[in-house]
Parts: sequence; structure tokens; C-alpha cells
Amino acid sequence: MKTSTSSAFEQMNDIRSIEAARLEQQAYLDSQKSPKERNLLGQFATPPRLALDIARYLHRRWKDRDPVRFLDPAIGTGSFYSALLQAFPHDQIDRAQGCEIDPRFVNAARRLWGKTDLVIRKADFTQLSPPEDDSRFNLVLTNPPYVRHHHLTRSVKEHLQRKVLRSLGLPVNGLAGLYCYFMLLTHEWMQEGGLAAWLIPTEFMDVNYGQALKRYLLDKVRLIHIHRFQADDVQFGDALVTSAIVVFEKSRPTSRQKVRFSSGPSLSRPVESENVSREDLLNAPKWSVYPRKESARKIQTTTTAMLGDLFTIKRGLATGANRFFILSREEADSHGIPSLALRPILPSPRYVTEQIIERDPDGYPAVSPRLALLDCNIPESVIQREYPRFADYLEGGKASGIPSGYLASRRSPWYSQEQRRPAPFLCTYMGRNAGGRSPFRFFLNRSDATAANVYLLLYPKGALSVALKNRPDLYVEVLSILQDIEPEDVVGAGRVYGGGLHKVEPRELARVPADTILTIISGVEPASQPELFPEEYRSR
Repeated sequence: MKTSTSSAFEQMNDIRSIEAARLEQQAYLDSQKSPKERNLLGQFATPPRLALDIARYLHRRWKDRDPVRFLDPAIGTGSFYSALLQAFPHDQIDRAQGCEIDPRFVNAARRLWGKTDLVIRKADFTQLSPPEDDSRFNLVLTNPPYVRHHHLTRSVKEHLQRKVLRSLGLPVNGLAGLYCYFMLLTHEWMQEGGLAAWLIPTEFMDVNYGQALKRYLLDKVRLIHIHRFQADDVQFGDALVTSAIVVFEKSRPTSRQKVRFSSGPSLSRPVESENVSREDLLNAPKWSVYPRKESARKIQTTTTAMLGDLFTIKRGLATGANRFFILSREEADSHGIPSLALRPILPSPRYVTEQIIERDPDGYPAVSPRLALLDCNIPESVIQREYPRFADYLEGGKASGIPSGYLASRRSPWYSQEQRRPAPFLCTYMGRNAGGRSPFRFFLNRSDATAANVYLLLYPKGALSVALKNRPDLYVEVLSILQDIEPEDVVGAGRVYGGGLHKVEPRELARVPADTILTIISGVEPASQPELFPEEYRSR
């Protein structure tokens, strides 16, 4: 605080009083916009207890460093500045600066912290030029805006990509969110040896568009610690993201350095922890597997087969307009759509209560609701002549603009579909933890139904395909093995979002251990079984 005569006790009381007022102001400002509006702007306030936990963690690491020159490039009402004042002695803070683009928050922060040394700049941080060397900062604490890529215009993305490329020589994927640019552009604002703690979504650890951040953290700075919160611990109650704290020092990385990965409700008191070498991180396709449980480490060293060795795994088909292309059998009949223009398709997994999907005599699944997929190659001129009611239905689709949609416009005719033949095994694409059970469900499909992209389709190949042809009774046994896969194996392969929502992509599911299935293949009559792993099916 500016008043040098205040005692430490009085200063702390002042800070706590301002913090109480700040929380009231934050709640008021949040109430002025809907959750959707704040989502578009990426405005999610940092919980004060979390901000203080991070600030205290960095204070313990500060030791004999120079006085603090603090920067928050997305300061909001000043949650991290408040935490800084509570965690660091006043005489250890040299100067502090924050940037904020929203004038409502700028005005609120200036009123709240007007009697302190905090300088607040009303600006878009990503458009500012970095300071000269002697004016740079040695402590960055921030929660950057969680603006997703599709809310950024093409021109804004290209401008930010050029800035990062000039600054760091790193190409940034166009699907990266705004928080990625904030971290990368802050590099030139930091003093050599400075510390930074970023509260960001965990998604960068697993997705392709997170590669720029991972390269930055491994090649440009010394990564110290990444702490992940539990999947069901959403730090921001109105943002469906799972958060991580990323701590690093602006200094050259070393080949022998170790990075601490931890998880749990608190950075200071993690539930699990593991030190991971930089070399392992360079070769790891996904960082969210850390910290690994002991069972996962054992699997890594003992597994010889993965699901991808035994199955071709694909996403279900995407229509681009499910409400138009997927109909109940009754709706299809009412519109005069002939059976030759329809294919059986499974309903959403929430309607599939049995593990084995049986086949009705007409090939449709014995599941309610009974749905059909519109998939037709008949020319429109023929449809208009032979099936006038069907033609009227297609005209309704045209009036709704469906043929000009991204997917439909790339199909010929637009009312045909990509081909996804019925798969004998299915896995749900996403799900939540429920009562300790796996968020993912496996099914055996005996019907002629294909499936939409809420499912993953598993087609047996190689040795497994041969074994199933020779022993059809093994289908049920394979299903049982799939259902018995340890939940953490599938969860660890996939990715997680806020509130415990898990998702797994085909390539991720392909990396799940599958040794148990080998035991039943090995029981098939040798004369009819080829080499277990022909070259094209071996894991790479």
C-alpha cells in the first residue's frame, strides 16, 4: 500500500476489506451478463482461495530473488493482485501492473485498488508491444480469457499467429484458444529468471492444437510444475472446463530436468504426484496421463497388445443435420420415403439399455426408438417423379438451407451419407463417471444398424477377425473383456472436461491395453489362425 506508516496488521486488514468489496463487485459485474455472453468473452473469475493458494506456492519458491515486479495480463477485478498482497510482504513488492480490455472491470479495479501501487492499463494485452528489458516483469500470475477459437475472427487469429511466429518462432494451430496466445506473447514481457503461474484449461496437454504451448514449455522455458484438478472439480462453476496450473521459470531448459505433475483439489496439498523427465514429455503424445497411478506404470511396461492391434476403430458417421436425416420409422413412412432410401441407425446410447443389441427380422435393432437414416443416391428427378411426398420432404430440407451446410455440401447428392457399415462392437464416444463405473460403455451389435458419431465403431481385424469367424461364440466373450477393461485405462487414454465429462477419440481408444483378448485368440484352433500380429497390425 502507498501509506508507509501503516503497520503490517493494518495493511492486511485493508487488503481483506478491499477483497470483500472486490468479491461483491465481481458478483455484480458477472450478473450483468448471461453465462453465454461471458463464455463468448472467456470471462470466468478466479476463485479467491485458489488465487491465494497459487500466490503462496510461488512465495515459497521466491526465496532470495529480487523484489517483485508483478504482471497480470488479464487482471479483471484483481483476484491475483489481492492474493499477491496477502501472500508476499509489502516491502518485497516493487511494482505491479495489470491489463484489462473490459471497461467495466477497468473502472471497478481502479476504484478498488486506487490506494495501492497497482497500475491498470485499459487495453487488449495481445495488441500491446512488450516493454524494454529494464521494465520487464519477474512474476506473472494470471487466469487468461478462455475464448475458444471459433469466437476469434480469421484476421485476429492470423495477426496473433504472426506475432507469436516473430517472437518465438512457433507456429500456432488455428484451433488454439485465446489463452494460448496470451501465454506465448507474455514471454517477451518477462525478465530472465522470472516466475509465472498460469491457470488454463487442461486441453492443451492432449490436443494437436496444444503443440505450440507444449513446445514452448519444453524448449523456451524451464517447466517446473503442472497441477491438474480432478475431473469433477470444476474451478469455475459456469465454465465446463477442467483447469490446470502451469508453473515455469523463464530460463533455458536442461536435458536432465524433471517436471512435477500433480493432481487433486489443492496445489499445495496434491493427492497424487510424479516427477517426469523432460525427455519423456518430449515423446509423450498426451500429458494428461501424468501423474500416473502405479497400476498405469505397470501396464506401460508389460502391455504387448493394444485395441488398435485388434480393431479398426472409427468415429460414427456425421450427417450435419441429424434432425433432418435421422427419422423414426413412422416419420419416414409419413413422408413417403421408400425403404431403399433408408438405413437402420442406432439411437443415442441413453436409449440402449442392453449390452447386446439384438436384430429384428428386418435388420433394424431391437431397440426403441426405431430410427432410420436417410441415405439415398437416387437422382432428384427420379424422386420427384416416383416419390412425390419424399420429394416434398427434400424441398423442406432445401428451404432450411441443409444442402449448403458444411457436410451436406460436400456430398453428392446432398442427401446421401458417408459410409459407415454396421460395426459388431461399439463404444460410447463420451460419458460421465457414475457411481465409480467407467464413463464409457461397450456394446455388441448384432443388427444391421450403423451408428452416428456419438459412438466409436470397432471392426475386428487380423487375428481377431479370423478367430471370430471360426468361433462366433467368442463375440460375447470379447464383449465381456471390453467391458472389464479398467476404467482408468480408457479414461487415461482420452481427455476430460469440466464436471467429469470424458471423451475418447479413435486413436486414443486404440492405445488401450488389450492383452486379455490375446488369451482367447490363442485358444482358437492353430490351423485356422495366422500369426497373431502380422506386420501391418503391430503397434508403432
